[in-house]
Amino acid sequence: MHSVQKGNIVILTGAGISAESGIRTFRAADGLWEEHHIEDVATPEGYRRNPELVQRFYNERRALLQTVAPNAAHQALARLEAEWPDRVTLITQNIDDLHERAGSHNVLHMHGELLKVRCPHSNQTVDWSGDLRTTDLCHCCQFPEPLRPHVVWFGEMPLLLDHIYQALSEASLFVAIGTSGNVYPAAGFVHEAAMHNAHTLEINLQPSEIRTHFDAHRYGPATQEVGAWVEELLTGLAGASIRQQG
Repeated sequence: MHSVQKGNIVILTGAGISAESGIRTFRAADGLWEEHHIEDVATPEGYRRNPELVQRFYNERRALLQTVAPNAAHQALARLEAEWPDRVTLITQNIDDLHERAGSHNVLHMHGELLKVRCPHSNQTVDWSGDLRTTDLCHCCQFPEPLRPHVVWFGEMPLLLDHIYQALSEASLFVAIGTSGNVYPAAGFVHEAAMHNAHTLEINLQPSEIRTHFDAHRYGPATQEVGAWVEELLTGLAGASIRQQG
């Protein structure tokens, strides 16, 4: 394992890190997500066709989120953020709040957040933990609009890209955890970080589609591999500190 003893760390997390908490991963291969066709529940067109179905789908996901808890991988990343001397930035493709519940603070949700809703006109967001109905309206517009899930659907632009690319440009280490490597722009983050001379690491259950673009790899369950990697990183940091003092 390449030794990194200082500098900013940027970590991209995907569905694989939350799967062991009981949140099912999106399976693009069969075009279904929780037995629904993707185009029906995860596109602007599907929302226009049947907003009741889309709201019900995300209400079910929101209710499920209340029944699961962060796992050891989420907790290890929160520990890294707390103990690493430089900045640790978490970019997540996940819409759950498990990173925050584990104790991470510097989290960028590029695909939105399940526990928020927004006005489609002003883009103002509101925290929302219960069911959302098509009759729930915003309070920010002269003519109130129906609130929609604060989730990036297929065909929509990911969020916070300016902040993400800034973080990537300042990273000494870039790590992708639990990602498939087939969804852009996230799949291109490893190239962006490498262009700025960051060391790159993939931690995944199995090799991703872009595994050859990483300098190093660790394969296995996230709850095992992420914790082991964080422990190695922080142990190396402590060792370096002792050597400097000596």
